[in-house]
Amino acid sequence: MFTICFGDEMRVTERSISSYPWYLRPFFWNQKRKYGQILKPALIWARIPSLFAAIAILYGVLDRKKSPINPILRSLITVRVSQINECRFCIDINSAMLAKRMGSMNKVEALEQWQESELFDSKERVVLEYVEAVTYTDRQVDNDLTQRLYEYFNEDEIVELTGLIAFQNLSSKFNSALDLPAQGFCRLPRSTDHNAESHER
Repeated sequence: MFTICFGDEMRVTERSISSYPWYLRPFFWNQKRKYGQILKPALIWARIPSLFAAIAILYGVLDRKKSPINPILRSLITVRVSQINECRFCIDINSAMLAKRMGSMNKVEALEQWQESELFDSKERVVLEYVEAVTYTDRQVDNDLTQRLYEYFNEDEIVELTGLIAFQNLSSKFNSALDLPAQGFCRLPRSTDHNAESHER
């Protein structure tokens, strides 16, 4: 038996880059070129190379340029799921991407209280309602919400929309469980959205 003291560190340790299979190193190189550093979730997923490859391919499909879900809407989804699941890394990197796509921090800072904000249009509001219905464990997607989605999306688009929400739940829950830190991509909005508060809505 042994005990590991984590403190403020991740719950799983990083390995040196040289210890990963050679065919994963181009992924790390590309991340360093794009973000200025290697993403810690990649280093953790890559401890199981086949799992890392599957996750990378799925992410690439969901975030492709020809996705029917526009980039700003995709970022709104990923940030909101990240906030709900309290994933420090995900809030950081996805907020930075949303701010870049928007050209401002306005929607990043308003997103936790989107119901009270005038910054979000009707399409974004129904999507955010759907995000919360899928993500919060005490909520369900009902027929009324589904019908309102059909005002903006066809069946294939709803499948992709749901896939993105599910993927971001997978990603943010993985990172949160292993306590992966923010890497300094974005000024983090002050969080006021906790599970206890969400039950009072």
